[in-house]
Amino acid sequence: MKKIAVFASGGGTDFQSIIDANERENFCKIELLVASKSGIGAIDRANKHGIRSAVFAKCDYPDIEVLYEELSYLLNMHGVDYIVLAGWLKIIPESFIKKYQDRIINIHPSLIPAFCGAGMYGLKVHQAAIDYGAKISGCTVHFVNEIPDGGAIIAQRSVNVEEGDTAEDLQKRILKEEHKLLPYCVKKLCRGEILKDGRKVTVK
Repeated sequence: MKKIAVFASGGGTDFQSIIDANERENFCKIELLVASKSGIGAIDRANKHGIRSAVFAKCDYPDIEVLYEELSYLLNMHGVDYIVLAGWLKIIPESFIKKYQDRIINIHPSLIPAFCGAGMYGLKVHQAAIDYGAKISGCTVHFVNEIPDGGAIIAQRSVNVEEGDTAEDLQKRILKEEHKLLPYCVKKLCRGEILKDGRKVTVK
């Protein structure tokens, strides 16, 4: 069975969606939660389900490369096959991405290539969609490459932008879809049912 590490920076609702789906279907071993700081909700969720957690805070390392070198050592020590970014807000250096080529996936709260890229996260994404006048938004799971939100798309789900929506309203509806899409993609990845050929991704 494939082992995954989930990276999170906040409350961990996407992380929880993977935990819940895996308890129902047992498609992977959640080997490790990697948190970007202590005291976040994702750590509490890991503790509740007996999942190891480790904190990699930027302030504890001389630079970002050293942080990810140490993190890579930990992942290798635990035999992690895939990395799932579930609300990870820390910059990932190209050296780390190359080391785990096509083994890192991320969920983004828009329909990429719209409303994505550097600096686009959280409520900023939803506000941008509303301000632009978009009629449809959603979420995207994609492979991670050296370009923020620029990797090959695995799967997407759409959500209507309703008249009078606030960023919080839209976020809530999209989160419901994230909590379906991310576990689905993790399951397919761990079962070898995602085939990648350049930017073309086929989900069996």
